Amino acid sequence: MLIAAKGGSSDILIIYVLVFAALYFFYLRPRSKRQKAARQTQKKVDLGERAQTIGGFVGTVTKMTDEFITLKTPDGVELDFIPSAIARRFDPVAVEEPPTDEQHHEGDPA
Repeated sequence: MLIAAKGGSSDILIIYVLVFAALYFFYLRPRSKRQKAARQTQKKVDLGERAQTIGGFVGTVTKMTDEFITLKTPDGVELDFIPSAIARRFDPVAVEEPPTDEQHHEGDPA
């Protein structure tokens, strides 16, 4: 009877290990790879695109080497950053302009 109890507890341990391994390989690992790929895609910038650094600086990419990425401000100032300092491509959100008074009252009979 004592031997059967010891065998049963090791079976449960093996089942837990197998469930955790399946969870890791079928859920956690693929999710981590997708997130890493999305981050790399977001950080990739090309010449002429606008980029934002981890410090919040926004500029247009004018030069790219393995060691530096040069960003230029609208005032013409050029700054060199290491590639890991680029946080993301900067795509400003388009904001709709509110209607003017003439557009707002077009349909009113007054």
